Amino acid sequence: MKVTLSALDTHESSFTPLVVIELAQDVKEETKEWLKNRIITKKKDGGAQLSFRPLLNKYEKETLENQNLYLVGASKIRLLLGAEAVGLVKECSDNTMRAFTYGTRHSFKDFDDDNDDFLSMAERQFIIKHELENLRARDEKMIPGYPQAKLYPGKSLLRRLLTSGIVVQVFPLHDNEALKKLEDTWYTRFTLKFQPIDRIRGYFGETIALYFGFLEYFTFALIPMAIIGLPYYLFAWEDYDKYVIFASFNLIWSTVILEVWKRGCASMTYRWGTLVMKRKFEEPRPGYHGVLGINPVTGREEPLYPSYKRQLRIYLVSLPFVCLCLYFSLFVMMIYFDMEAWALGLHEDSGSEWTSILLYVPSIIYAIVIEIMNRLYRYAAEFLTSWENHRLESAYQNHLILKVLVFNFLNCFASLFYIAFVLRDMKLLRQSLATLLITSQILNQIVESLLPYWLQKKHHVRVKKKVEALKADIDATLYEQVVLEKEMGTYLGTFDDYLELFLQFGYVSLFSCVYPLAAAFAVLNNLTEVNSDALKMCRVLKRPFSEPSASIGVWQLAFETMSVISVVTNCALIGMSPQVNALFPESKTDLILIVVAVEQMKLTAENLKEECREGGKEKAP
Repeated sequence: MKVTLSALDTHESSFTPLVVIELAQDVKEETKEWLKNRIITKKKDGGAQLSFRPLLNKYEKETLENQNLYLVGASKIRLLLGAEAVGLVKECSDNTMRAFTYGTRHSFKDFDDDNDDFLSMAERQFIIKHELENLRARDEKMIPGYPQAKLYPGKSLLRRLLTSGIVVQVFPLHDNEALKKLEDTWYTRFTLKFQPIDRIRGYFGETIALYFGFLEYFTFALIPMAIIGLPYYLFAWEDYDKYVIFASFNLIWSTVILEVWKRGCASMTYRWGTLVMKRKFEEPRPGYHGVLGINPVTGREEPLYPSYKRQLRIYLVSLPFVCLCLYFSLFVMMIYFDMEAWALGLHEDSGSEWTSILLYVPSIIYAIVIEIMNRLYRYAAEFLTSWENHRLESAYQNHLILKVLVFNFLNCFASLFYIAFVLRDMKLLRQSLATLLITSQILNQIVESLLPYWLQKKHHVRVKKKVEALKADIDATLYEQVVLEKEMGTYLGTFDDYLELFLQFGYVSLFSCVYPLAAAFAVLNNLTEVNSDALKMCRVLKRPFSEPSASIGVWQLAFETMSVISVVTNCALIGMSPQVNALFPESKTDLILIVVAVEQMKLTAENLKEECREGGKEKAP
């Protein structure tokens, strides 16, 4: 028999704050009271049945700032019933993975009525977020006190409050004790070791744990390339054409590592329960708008937007804009080649040591310009994708990733393809690849880690001084924590992190045969990236809400696409090499046929593997 909330007393006297809601400073009292009632009211009456209280009491509000901060928590029973509602999968006593239900709770491993650690803090905060997002309008036509903030039956109240500016932000609190333990095993001791992926998952959730798992795996996968590349670089430095063996190894490496990762990823997510977790029905994204109507699938009233209008926006506005940006990127690339020609001519005329250093200046300037253009284009792509008005967050993300990947690929790699296959200048290709790779890594470390950390340290000092000056009798530790965390930057997801690894994979897999040190520099960068990203997650940014994930999503397809491009590129480079051309001095036809055959064999092998995988799924019970 299914247990319902109305049949249980979910009230507990103890209150553990899990989530913070910050309201705007001028929010009306009737709005606050209405929101509080909707959060604490029982589920059967349309509420969330959660615990809710202000950070400061009445006296403290009169003497302190930050009056509109509220804490949200839930009783143990409420969280367990919430775990059932969101479909969390847990390990049973017989070592199988099943969706958790409150009625069969004693059949799950590590469950005990006195054990508060059955649900991780990340899972508890995810449940709170789910319940808040599923607070829906019933018979209200507007938010009390704000007639312009219209409501309709079934509309998510939290999303309307956020888009109306009544709620400034909602974020989960750090658990300082658990965070300290995680830091001690993660990044505070700079030693070469595996990351505590399961602990990261327990604290931040599966999405972030998968990113750090992939970052660690990719770094270890680069080590064979780095080991082979180092002596190859040292003993064949001046001979730019002896790259056939390394390019052949590249062909195998770029394919095998992704297949091995898929297996490792499936093993991890099965152990975590997200591989077999049922996907929940996706709600319309917050920015989606349209004319109110009845959704033919759900039967609920919600905004409806004609598909043809979205397609018109995509093909008549977004696509031409992307093409224009690609053209501008190529234009900047040609300016870079003019600068290279100028620096080379200057060096040939003088031959001094100063002009030999000057040869690297155009590449460094171009690398910086590429980073600036990538970031500016990202803002434009986000605006356009939002303007296209996609109903689902997954559709929005897919269109955004496609736009960004196409531009970043051309912007970062077009010059290398031009040098390799048009100019056929292997010396310039090596110089350009080295400069682009190293410069982009240095800039990313500064912009993504060092600068945010420095700014956060300055803010932390200011908050400390303010709290120490307080005379009021308050819980200064909790107050300080909430005020400090609310001013932290918001973690915007793993998009930029995966994009950085995607571009790094491209630099290594496409042209590292002419610059074998590329993998070694990537390994060094990733070793510091692990620690800087960990520091950023723990001390610089707000704690993000946990999000269940079964894989790295569309990024797996992006990396596999890059792998296919790398196979074609390396086959072409092998075909251009003097060693291979010497085997076919009379006719190029045989050479072309062999290169095409190698590419076709690789693609056929991938198709066969995919068919076997699909066949296995069909036969599975």
